Amino acid sequence: MKLATLNDGTRDGRLLVVSGDGTRAVRADGIALTLQAALDRWAETEAPLRKLFDALESGAEAGFALDVRSLHAPLPRAYEWIDGSAYINHIVLVRKARNAEPPATLKTDPLVYQGHSGAFLAPTADIAHFEEGFGIDFESEICIITGDVPMGTTPAKAEPHIKLLMLANDVTLRHLVPPELEKGFGFFVSKPATAFSPFAITPDELGEAWQGGRVHLPLRTTWNGKLFGDPDAGPEMHFGFHELLEHATKTRHLCAGTIIGSGTVSNYDEARGASCIAEVRMREKIATGAFQTDFMKFGDTVHIEMRDAQGRSLFGAIDQKVVRAERA
Repeated sequence: MKLATLNDGTRDGRLLVVSGDGTRAVRADGIALTLQAALDRWAETEAPLRKLFDALESGAEAGFALDVRSLHAPLPRAYEWIDGSAYINHIVLVRKARNAEPPATLKTDPLVYQGHSGAFLAPTADIAHFEEGFGIDFESEICIITGDVPMGTTPAKAEPHIKLLMLANDVTLRHLVPPELEKGFGFFVSKPATAFSPFAITPDELGEAWQGGRVHLPLRTTWNGKLFGDPDAGPEMHFGFHELLEHATKTRHLCAGTIIGSGTVSNYDEARGASCIAEVRMREKIATGAFQTDFMKFGDTVHIEMRDAQGRSLFGAIDQKVVRAERA
């Protein structure tokens, strides 16, 4: 099943059920007005939403032509946005870039931080910032959306709590990270609004690509029209979403509509490229002694998409442009 949120001028939009090919949609008003409302009552809403999806797929429900530019993020805001860093190669490279050592618990204890969740960016929204000098970087990720998850959930019991998946562009302002982390109190100004894919899908839409709380498919990132990377998101995800859920619920429960990110998808094989500029810069420094690639400039574009083995776009595409923000 594929879901989206129509930007109807309200803060939380209106829930849509979307056809498998992403071209048609129908409003789910009779079931739930918003995705958050559906998640709050998932045991009641899942079956009728699936029935509506099946009707759209069979042609029994005609729906309307869908323009992704009319969409919010699937959840325009969320109670919690918890981003992990589950790819060891990414952690090692970006820490080298700022002359920081990986934690001693790198392979035994997941890294997570609590991100800005009050207002997300739509999949086609501009990335607006005041200065190029902030070091604007994209980060291509996979995310889950949960139902209610009890405290102390183990990996063996995590799967039923994963209701939907989507993609993210977790924008990072790289030059603001080191001075912020030196304070010893975590990310804040260096982590602005995140963008999400047009569609959120149920795990069954992934078929055999969904295994062990991981998505075993390439995540493709294009920067200014040129392929930047297509690393496989599955094999090198050291902590799967089941393990990230275990860590996130170590001392608390999670409410329905919580989003958890994988962190930047990364492979050791340099031929697969990268999902963020910081990794490429660090590889350049290791090879040549100097950074060569700049971070994003005003006017730059980034396109993030995942296709299945048959070439079908699963989540739709995040397609954004960097622009100069205007001060209020």
